[in-house]
Amino acid sequence: MEFCAQKTKEALIVWIRAWFEKNGRDCNAVIGISGGKDSSVCAALCVAALGRDHVIGVLMPNGSQRDIPDSYQLVSHLGIRSVIVNIEGAVTAIRQQLTESEIAPTSQTTINLPPRIRMSVLYAVSQSMNGRVINTCNLSEDWVGYSTRYGDGAGDVSLLGKLTVQEVKALGREMGLPENLVEKTPSDGLCGSSDEQKLGFSYAVLDRYIREGDCEDPAIREKIDELHRANRFKLELMPVFESGLEEKA
Repeated sequence: MEFCAQKTKEALIVWIRAWFEKNGRDCNAVIGISGGKDSSVCAALCVAALGRDHVIGVLMPNGSQRDIPDSYQLVSHLGIRSVIVNIEGAVTAIRQQLTESEIAPTSQTTINLPPRIRMSVLYAVSQSMNGRVINTCNLSEDWVGYSTRYGDGAGDVSLLGKLTVQEVKALGREMGLPENLVEKTPSDGLCGSSDEQKLGFSYAVLDRYIREGDCEDPAIREKIDELHRANRFKLELMPVFESGLEEKA
């Protein structure tokens, strides 16, 4: 089935309204704003569905952040409320405590710590401001595990989890978002490399493989399949031991 940005946008707006009606009537959508396409599209969809007065953008730089103007641009473009919570102090304090406990953080620990702190901030804002946290991950990222479990991979509701990067971009253009935000190079903003540099292939190649099953490079196809297998657990519910005892409640 060919993707239609207009129909998808309209369906998403209806779906968001229905979800909030059931799971948080009159609540605010709380969204971490990076200035990239995913958070921008999620924020724009929530504005269209709930009204700008029910959308709160949370900016969470880790110290200084070179691309913070993109976040300000998005907030201004949509006219939504925003708060800034700098996470540098929390990141530094936890790393220091690990070191004092004679735990040497690995590179992956260092990369994943800020996203997990950011999610804690989002829930702190959400609980303080009558909110629901919007997950901003897309299908392409989830497919290869390019998200932090209990970090950016968390949330109360996912709007883009079944849409590829190319489809999210099309939605952004359909909603009239600034082109520089729609086409912003995807990066976690933590390790100095873009998503595609770290993955070793482009999202365009990945998206085509997801939707059409086509990938001309056998090595890339194998890498995508391996990443998908290795990271599928991130999208599954936590396994629970079945005791075999009857539950009366």
